[in-house]
Amino acid sequence: MTNTQPLRPQRSSIHDDTCPSFQEALELIGRRWTGSILAAAAQGARRFGEYRATIDGISDRLLTQRLKELEANGLIERTVIPSTPVQIRYDLSADGKALVQALQPLTKWSIQRSARRAR
Repeated sequence: MTNTQPLRPQRSSIHDDTCPSFQEALELIGRRWTGSILAAAAQGARRFGEYRATIDGISDRLLTQRLKELEANGLIERTVIPSTPVQIRYDLSADGKALVQALQPLTKWSIQRSARRAR
């Protein structure tokens, strides 16, 4: 007997090797305020007060938490400058800069989509 069913193209599982890392990245950047913090860093914010002034509505506690998460994930580099008083800077790491660059098409798409929906 011959099989008369049409051949279906092979699909990779959504649980292949790329899926967990991609899902992890989406969950990280999808957390509340993370995109705003990355945008503020890309626009030049370096000190805690600069981030807080740039991001309307974020609490100090949540800003501190997100900066720690981004640092732990290698997207933000925290530098302590031993002065009086001590200064702490938060800069985008190379991976953080690459992520911001990778998000540019999504930013453009969301602006265009908002404009279309407003019509």
